[in-house]
Amino acid sequence: MNPQIIIHVRFAPNGRVIQISERPARLTPDQWFDVLKTRAGSAYRPLSRGRGVFRVTRAAVDTFKQKL
Repeated sequence: MNPQIIIHVRFAPNGRVIQISERPARLTPDQWFDVLKTRAGSAYRPLSRGRGVFRVTRAAVDTFKQKL
């Protein structure tokens, strides 16, 4: 079984990503969001108050990180 994880995203009022979980140290929050949006855009759900989440599998996240 490959469990799903939730990657939390917080946005500034200007739309920049200010916090995102599972981010590799070498990427900025905006760069990591762009990677996830490109590779798992259908897994993204916007929330209220400048937040959103990606629901993806641990294996997918590990693969995204390896391909950087």
